[in-house]
Amino acid sequence: MEEPTVDETHTFERTFTTDDVERFAALSGDRQDQHTEPDSDGRLLVHGLLTATLPTKIGGDLEVLATEMTFQFRRPVYTGEQITCLWTFDTVDEQGDRYAVTVDVECTNSDAESVLTGDIEGLIWKAS
Repeated sequence: MEEPTVDETHTFERTFTTDDVERFAALSGDRQDQHTEPDSDGRLLVHGLLTATLPTKIGGDLEVLATEMTFQFRRPVYTGEQITCLWTFDTVDEQGDRYAVTVDVECTNSDAESVLTGDIEGLIWKAS
């Protein structure tokens, strides 16, 4: 892992499918009707925590061990919508064998409307 830098950004895009929502409902046990019964347009409401897998995917790619995550769910996300997550390092503090980092995340839909915002604190171990 290279040293993270302040204002460094990363993005990830994903379009959730009906299968994704059904599998998450089975895994989480959250089978509320809006997640299992299609709306009048044939879409399912994507679980908020399933949407939150976008920033966690970026964190995994960057080898960030999260110590705290706070998310605000701003708008509903439906199957078939493309969602883009922007990850920005706010602070990077070198601490011996690791970096302590804080991160700002924002997920937006194809209309550039914010659907999820949040803050992440975590650690990145230096390469041995």
